[in-house]
Amino acid sequence: MKLAVVILAAGQGKRMNSDLPKVLQPLAGVPLLGHVVSRARALDPSSIHVVYGHGGDAVREALANEKLEWALQAEQHGTGHAVMQAMPNVGDDALVLVLYGDVPLIRVETLRQLIASAGPKSMGLLTVMLNNPDGYGRIVRNARGAIQKIVEQKDASKAQLRIREGNSGIMAVPAKLLRKWLGNLRKSNAQGEYYLTDVIAMAVKDKIKVTPQIAPTLAEVLGVNDKAQLAELEALHRAERARELMAAGATLIDPARIDIRGEVTVGRDVFIDANVLLEGKITLGDRARIGPNVVLRNVSIGADTVIHPNCVLEQSAIGAGCSIGPFARMRPGSKLGAHVHIGNFVELKKTEIADGSKANHLTYLGDSVIGKGVNVGAGTITCNYDGANKFTTTIEDGAFIGSGNMLVAPIRIGKDASTGAGSTLTKDAPDGQLTLARAKQLTLEGWKRPVKKPK
Repeated sequence: MKLAVVILAAGQGKRMNSDLPKVLQPLAGVPLLGHVVSRARALDPSSIHVVYGHGGDAVREALANEKLEWALQAEQHGTGHAVMQAMPNVGDDALVLVLYGDVPLIRVETLRQLIASAGPKSMGLLTVMLNNPDGYGRIVRNARGAIQKIVEQKDASKAQLRIREGNSGIMAVPAKLLRKWLGNLRKSNAQGEYYLTDVIAMAVKDKIKVTPQIAPTLAEVLGVNDKAQLAELEALHRAERARELMAAGATLIDPARIDIRGEVTVGRDVFIDANVLLEGKITLGDRARIGPNVVLRNVSIGADTVIHPNCVLEQSAIGAGCSIGPFARMRPGSKLGAHVHIGNFVELKKTEIADGSKANHLTYLGDSVIGKGVNVGAGTITCNYDGANKFTTTIEDGAFIGSGNMLVAPIRIGKDASTGAGSTLTKDAPDGQLTLARAKQLTLEGWKRPVKKPK
């Protein structure tokens, strides 16, 4: 059977106390709904249907790049009513997997097992064992252990409230049967809503096999209703991603103090210190070392490179054996070759630096192309912006840039050229020569410092 995923994402989330719809609240930098869509996409379904309601335009805009089918639930009358909105676009030959836009940590492997348990005349139901099942629908089984029905907490008897097996809401159901059962739902319950859970009793009555699967972990089925629960899931997600990195061979000095908000690939013997943020697509080569308080966004780092503390590196590529920081910043579009040194309080923007070059102190290099074996002195600035346009500074192999230079682009510093400290250069410097640009030094006899006027 082809797979159709239906994601329920119409809830308002009043307890969030936020103008942002609940399913757009960020978890690891991605909307809750984005996590669910990503997991659904990993199942290779024929279609993904999102039932939306509150904050509808914002929800659709946030996931505009995803290939999704949208179904509006203009008024909320329960989970059964929500699924009804999507069913007109689902064929009878499909298996429907029901997910929730505020349950972001469900594992793909768990869903695959649930799907495998369902068929044309059977359905799969994901349940969870709870120490405190308060708020969950209870799974009612007969003496032989077969599921009979799900009872929502507000409709449960005292005996049923003592049941520890709860309903996750996640199920895999043949579309043809689901359509029939949805048409038979009634609102005769404590909340006056169409409960999706009522289809379980209908399946039992129709002698359709209901195959229960207990979730391997509680985290997989936890939903988000307020900011405290969102923070709890953030911590669970963070711990899961940290375990993945350690399983891949990385050493984390403190797994509780790393944030992973993207796709991270690590080589062998990578070391990551405390309070590191990895965002976007990150590649860390063999034996790379990341110091504390470092932010990496869409960065590739070569083998044996060291990122010292308190650096911020974005959309850049760093070669092997480099040393960066402390307190360095690489802005988008920068690229370093092998064995490059970028020191404290050095900022790069859209700059390429070839093998073995150094800029060790207090320097800004923007829109620059720097060759091999170049030394850039402390306090150097490439003056790349005239207020309207950007221009390129080119520094050829082997050049030596004196301290405190202002290089006014467009400009070329020649191969093996040297520039004197304190120079402001507006014209190209020739190969192999020393170029200076200084005003004549003067001492003004009799000059006195200004003093404050008496009050």
